[in-house]
Amino acid sequence: MFEFGIEALLILLAAGFFAGFVDAIAGGGGLITLPALMIAGVPPVQALATNKIQGMFGSGTAAYSYAKSGLVNLKEQWLPALLAGLASLAGALLVSFLPTDWIRLILPVLLIGIALFFALRKDPGELDRAARLSPLAFTWTAVPLVGAYDGLLGPGAGSFYMIAFVALGGYGILKATAHTKLLNFASNVGGLAGFILVAEPLWAIGLAMGLMQVAGARLGAKMAMAKGARLIRPLLVVTSVVLAMKLLWDVL
Repeated sequence: MFEFGIEALLILLAAGFFAGFVDAIAGGGGLITLPALMIAGVPPVQALATNKIQGMFGSGTAAYSYAKSGLVNLKEQWLPALLAGLASLAGALLVSFLPTDWIRLILPVLLIGIALFFALRKDPGELDRAARLSPLAFTWTAVPLVGAYDGLLGPGAGSFYMIAFVALGGYGILKATAHTKLLNFASNVGGLAGFILVAEPLWAIGLAMGLMQVAGARLGAKMAMAKGARLIRPLLVVTSVVLAMKLLWDVL
């Protein structure tokens, strides 16, 4: 059983708040909380499991805020959410059996590509565009693929949901952010269910960080809805690049 000192606890709580704020706007909250947990001495798999607890609170709060504002129709999105959760559950259960080294190698390249995609777009990205996949095809391909990755590894899942909604679903950037948070919540729930079976999450610290995530996510969602693409785009670009550099550092 872990015992955290006051300083470590305050750092973890602050990480939870900031992660909730950033994640509600552009994703990448795990880039903040997962290293914080590991620096505090939590073993990697247990840190992943604990990270799902607190991440569930942040993504759930952001999803509720966006839905309350009419940006997400929950009744229409139950199937994508269910598939994201089930795929994440499968990914978490397979984390001990599947080789993940090759995924870690290509992730930085994909994240840099995402950053360039949003940085070089000429339009502000507020309006919906023509979709490259039908809603049904999108639901049964992009959603479970990203959901499985979220359960298997996790970092960057929000960015991958975003690029899928914008590039394949034709969503405007604010609408894509809103739908990303719903699927993030579903895959966090599914991933946590899987990790409970293969690891021992630290429930007390996960719940404490989760409460801070709620506060951060509420503020982040409010600012995202007020500022739109002017805030979301640059923050998404920055978080994607930072996450890519972090993953490259880990590999090298």
